[in-house]
Amino acid sequence: MNLPPASKKSLDEALSRHQLRSTRQREHIFGVLMHHKDHPTADEVYARSKQGMSNISLATVYNCLETLASCGLVKQVNVDREPTRYCHNLKTHAHFHCQKTNRVYDIDVPQTFFEQLKSILPEGYDAGKVDISFHGSSEHDSI
Repeated sequence: MNLPPASKKSLDEALSRHQLRSTRQREHIFGVLMHHKDHPTADEVYARSKQGMSNISLATVYNCLETLASCGLVKQVNVDREPTRYCHNLKTHAHFHCQKTNRVYDIDVPQTFFEQLKSILPEGYDAGKVDISFHGSSEHDSI
């Protein structure tokens, strides 16, 4: 999967900051995540990756996802006790988990909301990040 020039540049710069180099596998996995913006699991990324890189292994997919997450290129999303999902959206946002379809959606939330949440912490405490997940169902999704 060919990455758009801006995505390739972001990937290369983030990897370089962590003293890592870009590989065909990392580029391919990053491209899969950028193309399918639906919070896939590693197994789903693997299945999609096989279409364009038939010799890629599941272990390589896991390693690439871990590298992309540690370099800040994708976020890991954990929903209850389910497998980790991967989110390409690096903006501050919340997630909605539809329990009917098991899909995860990004929910835009104003930055001021997150700042308000942080402000209610006890004195001397600072939240480095805040994760908000909504769980329920959507009448827009069908089973």
